[in-house]
Amino acid sequence: MTCAHRPRTGGQLIVDQLLAQKVERITCVPGESYLAVLDALHDADIDVLVCRNEGGAAMMADACGKMTGRPGICFVTRGPGATNASPGVHIAAQDSTPLILFVGQVERGMRGREAFQELDYRAVFGSIAKWVVEIDAAARIPELVARAFRVAMQGRPGPVVVALPEDVLTDLAEVADAPYVEPAEPYPAPADMALLADLLRQAERPLAILGGARWTQHARDELTAFSARCSLPVATSFRRADRFPSDHPCYVGDVGIGPNPKLASRVREADLLILLGARMSEMPSSSYALLDIPNPRQKVVQVHSGPEELGKVYQPALAVEATPGAFASALAAMTYRPQAKWEETSSQGHADYLAWSETPQTLPGDFQYGEVVKALREQIPADSIICNGAGNYAAWLHRYYRFRTGGIQLAPTSGSMGYGIPAGVMAKRQFPERTVIAFAGDGCYLMNGQEFATAVQYGIPVIIVVVDNGMYGTIRMHQEIEYPGRISASRLVNPDFAAYARAFRGHGETVTRTEEFFPAYERAKASGLPAIIHCKLDPEAITPVQTLTAIREEAQKTR
Repeated sequence: MTCAHRPRTGGQLIVDQLLAQKVERITCVPGESYLAVLDALHDADIDVLVCRNEGGAAMMADACGKMTGRPGICFVTRGPGATNASPGVHIAAQDSTPLILFVGQVERGMRGREAFQELDYRAVFGSIAKWVVEIDAAARIPELVARAFRVAMQGRPGPVVVALPEDVLTDLAEVADAPYVEPAEPYPAPADMALLADLLRQAERPLAILGGARWTQHARDELTAFSARCSLPVATSFRRADRFPSDHPCYVGDVGIGPNPKLASRVREADLLILLGARMSEMPSSSYALLDIPNPRQKVVQVHSGPEELGKVYQPALAVEATPGAFASALAAMTYRPQAKWEETSSQGHADYLAWSETPQTLPGDFQYGEVVKALREQIPADSIICNGAGNYAAWLHRYYRFRTGGIQLAPTSGSMGYGIPAGVMAKRQFPERTVIAFAGDGCYLMNGQEFATAVQYGIPVIIVVVDNGMYGTIRMHQEIEYPGRISASRLVNPDFAAYARAFRGHGETVTRTEEFFPAYERAKASGLPAIIHCKLDPEAITPVQTLTAIREEAQKTR
């Protein structure tokens, strides 16, 4: 921590606060509204990734927050720079990711005149950020930046937006840095754990569902050990599959879009549900169909680090304000030994999961995407990081890829397209020694495909798999369900993505048949360059188990 022994500019104070919080890496799209910060970064020991669009920069920062548990840091300029970054802020909000977006602002004396690119950031971001603040004095920078870190991490994590008037960044102030911030960690009360023990004793068909944020490897290990000791069946929430090892005999699958019907039945028929970090929002609850609102049929134990989430939708039998780590530690300390009757339930649930995720269905076309995903899970290291955005192409990953360790799934629960590429670039920068594969549909890729240039600029050899079916597949699927045969605004004419990669000075491959994929993958890996593997998927193969024609014909029968 620096003492207040010399005047510093606001820009220098901002950078010094980042260093005080041990920030190693930031993303940005530069702008004249925060030149003083850019100048201070020139001499700072911080890895600065210059991105090609603010949306990509914010999503990279979100990925950093997911991987580290500390706020991802992104700088953008005022006005359109800020609005371009808003998708990343929304992702961080719905995904409970700690993120701080620093935004340039007009000079203080110009506010309220609709000056060039002026925005009221509290109004613009107030509904999606945890906190929005505009710093009005350089002397308050340490105070407010420290608070931003705490708000972003504490309780239910989320995004904070910090607006920086241009003249504040050039003002001088003599003030001490704030200390390093560690978020408070709520711990379950002994009475809570005693009641939980009673509920477990009474339970015939218990099920734990893991989700949310603030997970650590220690928390995963302790929860896994407790589950093994008790034979407690465990599921994971939508795009949170890495919260529990998929090869564990107590793992019964993930509740998400189109879940295993046997798992959905298991959720409905459970007499005790332990929601650890999971909110059971629209996607994991099958549009709020698995639990009654506000009084679930199941007894619900809801554990969440944000007190505002407890009982927000479902009224629980037991509400516990705790982080996953604190709760898992309390479970480890429990002396209660559940009955062996759960062992058969867990065993059957795991068998159902393995059967559901084992053999991909053969679909039209020479490229069998499911077979590729299944083979990848066997051939790449267990600690490989898998990234994706949104679209039907992700359904194959969710069903057939098995996440065997923690911190390896980067995917937006908010369903934001364009996430996978920036997330993959950040993941490979953060963990250069690990395999990182980013999946994208053809529509999803071009939402933020420009960040391939960022990967090339910094020599980040991420491997991107583009699954191209020539359409916005999810929309087309729903059109066939709701308006069969009436195609509107969902067709796409795409570039040659392999040539696109080469144009950026990366490596490009084209795959039209299943057997071509792994030789192409090995060449991409050996190139040492950012790479795109352009895979041509038959448009009929619209989901892992359905064709467009079958969906259309079924819809027509009901009309």
